Amino acid sequence: MRLIMKTMIFLAGFASAGFAETPNALRTLLTGDDSRGWEAVGRLDIAGRSMCTGAMIAPDLVLTAAHCMFDKTSGKQVDATKIKFMAGWRAGRATAYANIKRAVIHPDYRFSAKANNITVRNDLVVLQLTRPINKTSITPFETGTRPRKGADVGIVSYAHDRAQSPSIEEQCRVLARQSGTLILSCDVDFGSSGAPIFVMDGGQARIVSVVSAMAEVNGKKVSLGTSLQKPLSVILAKLKATQDRFQKPVTVTRRLSSPNLLDRTGAKFVRP
Repeated sequence: MRLIMKTMIFLAGFASAGFAETPNALRTLLTGDDSRGWEAVGRLDIAGRSMCTGAMIAPDLVLTAAHCMFDKTSGKQVDATKIKFMAGWRAGRATAYANIKRAVIHPDYRFSAKANNITVRNDLVVLQLTRPINKTSITPFETGTRPRKGADVGIVSYAHDRAQSPSIEEQCRVLARQSGTLILSCDVDFGSSGAPIFVMDGGQARIVSVVSAMAEVNGKKVSLGTSLQKPLSVILAKLKATQDRFQKPVTVTRRLSSPNLLDRTGAKFVRP
């Protein structure tokens, strides 16, 4: 059984058990003081046609969702050199800008232009910038291990209706974990794809997942994130092995799955 089918079955069972989580309200980071410490989260302009959220994990590396790299109409991979990362984008200005040199997608991720083929597992890509961003006001994030069920997490993201400034949800929760997927109470919307999901470790924010999709269970919204640690290590190894080569676009693979899914620009919408 395909992963997405397992996710659908799991969500159905989860819904029947009742849904009691109410995520905290999003808070917009409007000022420099609000945004301090979160400048390494930025908006990704995808070839001038769509947007996603990304976060720096090194001065020249940005982590986001792999499906952001594909045109949802044609299914073709977007030319990475037509993507721009705007670190700390707020009120029409960024703390730093950088273009993308190449994109390294997890080798086991398969994008489909068909809405009934959405895949969450391994939905990760690392974008290498054309030049490192070395500013004292921007500190790349470290990554952490997969959080346990019931753990508190936070998220910083952009979205279609709040594209000019990031928003933070400081406390949402891991509702369940399943086969490379986290089910979360975090509030996301279209454009939030790739947004970093954090845990606080000794006062330091560590990325433990990225937003892959959102779902609806009994009229309540949940978000889906992909497991990070092992998939990211695979990508970074591939990045190192292909340091002097650009990644070639991959072809779209059709996969059988449930027909009750809906794909849209930005964060993908899964409707069980």
